[in-house]
This record gives sequence, structure tokens and C-alpha cells, in this order.
Amino acid sequence: MKNIYLTDIEVMGKLARVQFSNTLPGPKPISLIGTLSLDGQTNLAPFSTVTHLGSNPALIGLVSRPDMVDRHTLSNILETRCYTINHVHSGILDQAHHCSARYPRETSEFTATGLTPHFEPGIAAPFVAESRFRFALDLVETIPINANDTILIVGKVRLVQLPEEHLAADGSVDLTAIGSLASTALDTYFELSQPTRLPYAKAKNTL
Repeated sequence: MKNIYLTDIEVMGKLARVQFSNTLPGPKPISLIGTLSLDGQTNLAPFSTVTHLGSNPALIGLVSRPDMVDRHTLSNILETRCYTINHVHSGILDQAHHCSARYPRETSEFTATGLTPHFEPGIAAPFVAESRFRFALDLVETIPINANDTILIVGKVRLVQLPEEHLAADGSVDLTAIGSLASTALDTYFELSQPTRLPYAKAKNTL
């Protein structure tokens, strides 16, 4: 085993440090975040920092990088308090990856990559029509993480859309059948497989 200490990480080149640090948690869900500005400009950006925060109410967390440059996703969420999370599958992976390019504010990633915005009544933010598993959220709060100036965006789930046949009666969703992908680092993507499903764990009687 190779020992890599904090001092080793700190002296890595910027890109190598980002790649390495992003790999530490292992594969994470990769999603496209859809937002709309107050002047009606759609925006789409890939994020791999989506995490479950609670189920009653259904809360989802999203970490935004330091606000040192113009973050269109963050500013749109703060303005409209609404956004969508759209799972990425292999059929739209190349387009989703290119949404990470730095387009000017007046250029929509939907237009630049050929993805299609889909709107639902009463929800300001656009869904990705090509996504097979997507949901809309209302902003609940933002929490600054002072250690590195990132921001935890907390949203409450408002509407979920997915193929009915992939939702089980017990509430589980068949992500492998949907084709949802995971990612590490900045450019590495993984397909999901389901090797097994175990029953709910209970402490064993050791007496």
C-alpha cells in the first residue's frame, strides 16, 4: 500500500489534486442541474455532489464550488429558488459532459449541446427531456462551508418523474434498468450494476 499524506496532496498540480481528491469518495451519481434565470435564460450544468439528506420531508443536498467566478447554476437557484436534477445515462453522456464547458451566460447549454428543455406547469426550472429519471426541487436553504468556501444547497423534492415500471412497490428505484451513471474525478464515468440486494439489517441476538 502506498501512503499519501496531506502534504503530498497539497504539492500535487492543480488538475492532479482535483482528480485525486474527487476520486476519494468513489463513484458518485452524475446529474445535470437545470435552472432558469429571472430573464428567462436556461442553464444546464453537471454535478457529482448530489446527496440524500432526509426523507420526511424529502431533502436533497447539492454542493456548489467556491463562488469566486460567475456560477450560473448557483445564482439562478438563489434568484428563482427552483431547480431540477436530471440523471445522466449513456445516451446523453457526451452532451452532459460538454455542459461542463464554460459557456457565456447568454448561451444556454441546452442549445449548445442539443439537449431539450422540458417544462412542467408551476415549475420554473427546466428538466432535461432526454433524462429518464428527473426531479424538481424548491430551495430550502444554503449553508456555507467555511473550510473551503463551498456552499451546501438544500432542496425539498417537489416532483419526480421516472418510468413507472422501474418504481417498485417498496419505493426502490431500479437505477440499473434506467441506466443512471456514476462518475469520479472530472472525466471518468461508470455504468451501474446490481450484484445483490440484502434484507434490512437487524442486530443479531448474541446471547
